[in-house]
Amino acid sequence: MTTIRKHKDEIPRMSEQRAKEIEAMSDEDIDFSDISELDEDFFNNAKLVERKPRTEAISIRIDTDVLQWFKQHAKNKGYQTLINDVLRTYVRHSKEP
Repeated sequence: MTTIRKHKDEIPRMSEQRAKEIEAMSDEDIDFSDISELDEDFFNNAKLVERKPRTEAISIRIDTDVLQWFKQHAKNKGYQTLINDVLRTYVRHSKEP
């Protein structure tokens, strides 16, 4: 089996309609037939995958209105993660060739 890695920014966002369909689905409606059972062999060979690069706790001063914006817009993740994602996107697009 081949593992394909993608950064979450490369995965298209789910449409609102599809999100509502999935949310309305009951557990019984979910088809697990193509997912094999995880047996003892799987767990014996499992490896911990650490997120790279590692994060570092820092203290930073941010304008109050900017911080509030991030707190209001961080929907499914913490505002600090959102700030990190924005900074990472900036760095990725600012790299010199």
